[in-house]
Amino acid sequence: MQHKKIVFIAVLFFSWFAGIKKACAQQRYNIAAVDLMMLKRQKLGAIPLASQVGVQGLELDMGGLGNRPTFDNQLLNDSIRAQFMQQAKSFNISFCSLSMSGYYAQSFCGRENFLQSIEDCIRTMKLMNVKVGFLPMGVQCDLIKHPELMDAVVSRLQQVGKMAEEAGVVIGIETALDASAEKKLLKQVGSDAIKSYFNFSNPLKNGRDLCKELRVLGRKNIIQIHCTDDDGVLLQDNTRLDMRKVKQTLDKMGWSGWLVLERSRDAKEPNNVKKNFGSNAAYMKSIFQ
Repeated sequence: MQHKKIVFIAVLFFSWFAGIKKACAQQRYNIAAVDLMMLKRQKLGAIPLASQVGVQGLELDMGGLGNRPTFDNQLLNDSIRAQFMQQAKSFNISFCSLSMSGYYAQSFCGRENFLQSIEDCIRTMKLMNVKVGFLPMGVQCDLIKHPELMDAVVSRLQQVGKMAEEAGVVIGIETALDASAEKKLLKQVGSDAIKSYFNFSNPLKNGRDLCKELRVLGRKNIIQIHCTDDDGVLLQDNTRLDMRKVKQTLDKMGWSGWLVLERSRDAKEPNNVKKNFGSNAAYMKSIFQ
């Protein structure tokens, strides 16, 4: 009788352990979407929409930049921010990052008052308990076309790195560089608070080996990933992107974190948000979760 009891307890323990192990494995990769690309830039409606398309998180945009001193950011308004936080809690959606997408078009390396915009982003991150900010170098700071801007970019990122370190957050950058050059850039910046926000489309559209680029950068240098390609076809129909191989690569690297859906919209229906993001989310979950 005692032996049967021990066996029964052992079975229960191993079942429990297997369940915990499975749950942990499922949480290794989380799927999110970009509110801007879902046509819901800083709109409350992005949160229920994220839930509808089946993602677990949102990358919220900081708002337009243009010629303003800083972003058109409504999230510094206490009442508006409270609505976003409450809505996210209601729909069980996490804010994985805040995006400074305004720098896709504006010059990070040439703008005189860039520090105010960075300060506002970091302040918003702290208020919302978001640990990652996204900072693209954009077309005006394309270091392939304009290598002469490298010193300015490094100098400014060193300043941003100090600000992020003090705030306990990380700023993920996107450049036009290949993995080796971006890794060298990160070393020059010399801050653990500045890392790579990897974008699948960069190596793909430039004919580079995506998985090799991931390995070269390495686990510690990648903070988050935009896991889509240029628009045209859905992820499941993309013949130049082997997502299963990508997962194998990330698994071997020991990387974990947020995979954020940005583009890969069907060219025939680019504004069909539910179809594009819903299909891509389902496909990513079938592979990574």
